Amino acid sequence: MNIEFFYEDTDFVLNQPDTYAKWIALITNKEGYTIEALNYIFCSDEYLYQMNMEYLGHDTYTDIITFDNSEEENTIESDIFISVNRVKENSAVQNIPFENELARVLIHGVLHLMGWNDKTDEERKRMREKEDASLSLR
Repeated sequence: MNIEFFYEDTDFVLNQPDTYAKWIALITNKEGYTIEALNYIFCSDEYLYQMNMEYLGHDTYTDIITFDNSEEENTIESDIFISVNRVKENSAVQNIPFENELARVLIHGVLHLMGWNDKTDEERKRMREKEDASLSLR
């Protein structure tokens, strides 16, 4: 499978990575996309904050940054960085299990790669619907 999981500046290790990879591949295939290379890099808040500053010029903490490296339409080639600290905090604030929030963030990045945006209220609503539909297939 062309989905890999890496770790930077964190003790976190993803449980059952093959299960997540199969689920992500199912979602992308349903949308008519092929995964050329999809790398998830789990990291600390500080690591992702520095990336956000360096590459995007954003002076904020975030849970995810998605870099789209694809050159062909309907092909996914990307590095997705996820702050484990931020996902843990968001799951606690929303009072949902960490695994549920992690799955939502994992698929959120992929949905961006497939053209879904979340800048406006309407786009955020549609993105949430796509996330929920994807999560229902887990």
